[in-house]
Amino acid sequence: MTADGLESAITFVNKFTVHSSPEEFERVFRETGEFFGKQPGFLRYTLLKHVDEQNSYVNIAHWSDLDSFHNALSKPDFKPHASALRALSTSESNLYTAKQTLAADSR
Repeated sequence: MTADGLESAITFVNKFTVHSSPEEFERVFRETGEFFGKQPGFLRYTLLKHVDEQNSYVNIAHWSDLDSFHNALSKPDFKPHASALRALSTSESNLYTAKQTLAADSR
């Protein structure tokens, strides 16, 4: 139950409250994800939709390191993506490092 080898990895967690149609938000988010997918240090993201609250989403994005994350955000090409998401939602975000992880045993 350790995070061996993950100490430098960064997890970005972003909670969104959507003020547009969920479909429009998901489309714009997919485009933003495609931008991040081309950035050095980006590993993966998962966009989660709340089971009961249809306008509530959480993004969990994994990056190899903090510098890669900040470099991606500082690129001029990111600004239109950020603006598009802000037009459709409000968000609260934080950065984390993994301290423990556990996966079910393979059978």
